Amino acid sequence: MPFRQVGSLRIYQFESLIHPDLDQAIFTRRGGVSPDPWRSLNVGGTVGDERDRVKENRHRAFTAVGRDPATIYDVWQVHSAHVVVADAPRTEKSLIQADVLITDNPQVTLFMRFADCVPILLFDPKRPAVGLVHAGWLGTVRGAAGAAVQAMVELYGTHAKDLLVGIGPSIGPDHYPVGPEVVEQVHKAFGPSADRHLHVRNGQVHFNMWTANRDLMEERGVLSIEVAELCTVCHPEDWYSHRGEHGTTGRFGALIALSE
Repeated sequence: MPFRQVGSLRIYQFESLIHPDLDQAIFTRRGGVSPDPWRSLNVGGTVGDERDRVKENRHRAFTAVGRDPATIYDVWQVHSAHVVVADAPRTEKSLIQADVLITDNPQVTLFMRFADCVPILLFDPKRPAVGLVHAGWLGTVRGAAGAAVQAMVELYGTHAKDLLVGIGPSIGPDHYPVGPEVVEQVHKAFGPSADRHLHVRNGQVHFNMWTANRDLMEERGVLSIEVAELCTVCHPEDWYSHRGEHGTTGRFGALIALSE
């Protein structure tokens, strides 16, 4: 099963990414110290929770998978396709704006926060390197997932066919109605294939970010893609959902790193 219990923390791990040279985890909301409405493992520092509680939650998350919190590299997520190469742990206090992180340094842990957007984890076991993507609808149509693959190919000599990729829990298509402006952007980004990612339910158009991001990476030559198919709105016991909880909620964390 993809879920495992580490102390009080419930963790999701992609089965296809389980490898002796890789640390990877998507943390549910269980096992932290934050009270409602952030209950309980909130790792988001901009949603109203107290800083000390967020710091403790992040510490619990990292230590649960054997990573030193001092190895963190995270960013200010802005729904872009901008790629940051994390050659060393983040030392600057101000966060760089980006939604794609890559590294080949085992002393760096890539970390991002989510509450409906799609976490995407990438691992090249042949030329050891990893990537992490935050893809909401805007990051999806801007091609953040494809940008991650391309950056790893160019910088690390990755062959796309060697990549192991996991698409994590996010808002599912049945709970993601979108307006005409999103539909227009999906058509612009995906052309003739856009209709594969849009469907009408109860008179509203819904967007499937799981299939859309899968297509973006398959177009780049990625062969192994595991999709969690877990909806954050459907499972509030495990996941934060910005839409499902009407904007008042926390953020769950995802990390990936080469084992030291």
